[in-house]
Amino acid sequence: MKLTIRKRTLGTIPLLEVVREEKKNEIQPLIIYYHGWQSSKELVLTQGRKLAEAGFRVLLPDAANHGERKQPITKIPSLTFWQSIQTNLFEFGYIVNHFKERGLADDRIAVGGVSMGGITTCALLTNHPEIKVAACIMGSPKPVAYRERIFRHAEQLDRFYPHDYENLLAWIPRYDLSLQPEKLAGRPVLFWHGNQDEIVPFEDTAEFVAENPDLNLTFVEEDEVHLVKVPTMEMIAEFFVKEM
Repeated sequence: MKLTIRKRTLGTIPLLEVVREEKKNEIQPLIIYYHGWQSSKELVLTQGRKLAEAGFRVLLPDAANHGERKQPITKIPSLTFWQSIQTNLFEFGYIVNHFKERGLADDRIAVGGVSMGGITTCALLTNHPEIKVAACIMGSPKPVAYRERIFRHAEQLDRFYPHDYENLLAWIPRYDLSLQPEKLAGRPVLFWHGNQDEIVPFEDTAEFVAENPDLNLTFVEEDEVHLVKVPTMEMIAEFFVKEM
């Protein structure tokens, strides 16, 4: 099976489009898959290939401040991190609209992501009912809790932070899936998380799943650190095939 990998720039958004060669000009179910913190679109290309082989048009965008949009990380805690996520949220609809207008996508829309991309994925689910399926890999459905974790860490290190820190990040609760789980409305979501994760707390994901037994959640826990291996990527592709 031959895949086409095309580098595109939508406005200011660099992305990779991965799709089967023979289907590249036809409507395909669309998956936007987001990379993690201080990573890039190229580093989720293996996952993109596996999803494309399974029959999806896969879009791998560079988040703001990452990849081709790389910028220095500010010394102010949280600013670059949350700015990157919020920009993903701003740009999601623009990306989908672009491919729909060109007759390359329909209403079969899905999202997924790793780490920061997983946080983006859960945040999108709070405001985009058009998303049919999602996969949060090593991310968190509790961004408010993660915001506070970063804040406590900055305090412990005696780092400067703005006195109006919470006000500057006041948009985050509106995109916190754990504060509005009813927004899922039965949509299937895969959560994969290593229980030895030292970057994004495994406990936040485990608690969310335990708190919402009536939701359509698939939770896979493994004895892993903050790392995604090839068998997990294959499982993710199988999940999207099953649910889409």
